[in-house]
Amino acid sequence: MLMVVRSIVFNALFYLNTALWLVIALPTFFLPYRAILGVAKAWGRCNLVLLRIVAGIDCEIRGREKIPPGALIVAPKHQSAWETFALLSLFDNPLFIVKRELEWIPIFGWLMIKGRMVPVDRGAGSHALTAMTERARLELADGRQLIIFPEGTRRPAGAEPRYKYGVAHLYAAEGVPCLPIALNSGLFWPRRSIRRLPGTVLVQVLDPIPPGLDKDVFFKRLQDVLETATARLIAEAKAAGR
Repeated sequence: MLMVVRSIVFNALFYLNTALWLVIALPTFFLPYRAILGVAKAWGRCNLVLLRIVAGIDCEIRGREKIPPGALIVAPKHQSAWETFALLSLFDNPLFIVKRELEWIPIFGWLMIKGRMVPVDRGAGSHALTAMTERARLELADGRQLIIFPEGTRRPAGAEPRYKYGVAHLYAAEGVPCLPIALNSGLFWPRRSIRRLPGTVLVQVLDPIPPGLDKDVFFKRLQDVLETATARLIAEAKAAGR
């Protein structure tokens, strides 16, 4: 019962906190795009504090030293909303590949446009892939870290993986390293649930995959290293009594 109460309180504070930071972010419309990134990182850090204090969820990030400088494709597992804000502060100049529809949300979507996120029209087929690749190239040329969830959508912790080939196409086209990130956030922030379960989210930054590999070789390697590391983090949490 206490967990349910803490979850409800956290969820209410999460949305109130998000609304507050949206208001704080409004002046960034008139500033360079990195200003909104600074606000987004602060929002993410504030959410992590709320999670720890209210819901009893902490996090441990391992392997920060493996993050190379400069342009980078970042490929994290996607199990919950947690990684959409918690990973922001790991990178100097991050951006996400996002559904185009998110840019239609008043204020929130406009700020995403200001932050130069890369939108994808999922209904446009191969044209969407081409447009995404061209736009990503512009952002990577500016030394940014492009975050793309290889499975496209959230998958429960331990679920059978469903990787999409878009990440391999992007890797082959852009000629920059790819940084896999394993995590077990779905154990503590389950998708489509109001429950927030106390414990420690484990995040493992893995060795960067260098550019230049064959597209299919890269795609298999990414899946292998991400799934192996993610399974290990899930098992570790369960062994600790999560």
